[in-house]
Amino acid sequence: MSALRVSGLEVSLGGTRVLDGIDLEVAPGEAVALLGPSGSGKTTLLGTVAGFVVPDAGTVSLGGEVVSGGGRSVPPEARSVGFVFQNYALWPHLSAAETVAYPLLRAGAAAGEAREEAARLLDLMGLGGLAARRPAEMSGGQQQRVGVARALARRARLYLLDEPTAHLDSALRTDLQAEIAARMTADGAAALYATHDAAEAMAVAGRVVVVREGRIVQQGTPAEVYARPADVWAARLTGPAWEIDGAAAGVAAGRVLVRPEWVEPGEGMAATVRHAWFRGPHTDYRLDTPAGEMAMRRPGPPEWRPGDAITVTVARWSETALG
Repeated sequence: MSALRVSGLEVSLGGTRVLDGIDLEVAPGEAVALLGPSGSGKTTLLGTVAGFVVPDAGTVSLGGEVVSGGGRSVPPEARSVGFVFQNYALWPHLSAAETVAYPLLRAGAAAGEAREEAARLLDLMGLGGLAARRPAEMSGGQQQRVGVARALARRARLYLLDEPTAHLDSALRTDLQAEIAARMTADGAAALYATHDAAEAMAVAGRVVVVREGRIVQQGTPAEVYARPADVWAARLTGPAWEIDGAAAGVAAGRVLVRPEWVEPGEGMAATVRHAWFRGPHTDYRLDTPAGEMAMRRPGPPEWRPGDAITVTVARWSETALG
């Protein structure tokens, strides 16, 4: 039985179609990332699943139960979902500890148990010392972490996360991802994770669903979506990518797509280094070649400087994105 099944979902807001024929299924214990730019419909899809948005057509089922569609609309509080809002949506009159404890108390937990679990979750989010503060006394990033802790306290069958790490540093992002994974393993819960960050989508999810203008344009494992993007738009959404002349590069007839790590120094095509940017763990180069402009990524500090003449080979390429 699916944790979530969305069929033929259509949603219009203010007379504009925002979701158009969305079909999506999430299995228990599965983490799925919705990847798309702002305005692609990710937040609206999460809101429709949660019950905050009523669809024009289609159905939403949670755990095999239809909660939207067919004349039925289960209210948000009766759906077993934990929602992390992009805009925090904290209650101004409750402290951080009270906010996180609230869903536990509603679920029937004893007051002491709810306090202990709220304290643990706040510690996990790096907020143990701010438990007594209200939203007005916290920064935006701190409020966001309280929202994440509140959603995790819900112990839901499905977590809906809308850009949950937008204001978190890398260490806290890692802790959050680990906690979500632990909850999913322990409870058999699923997660639907909306983000515009391709690296984050690939890190948190076993499946990536690429969304553009209210439609799903591609879905697959992170490796599949990255290596064989549906088109050039999807390729550039998931990371740096360049179209080059495959024949001039000696790899294929017609134009192909290459990513920086697919280009390597070695016998092959002449290239001139236009730029070299040291990123810490690696250096990014921009190259001029007979096949066109492309990029190359190499570990460590710069080996070449702008103006240097080198030779490179295209070790890997994709033709699927270009038809």
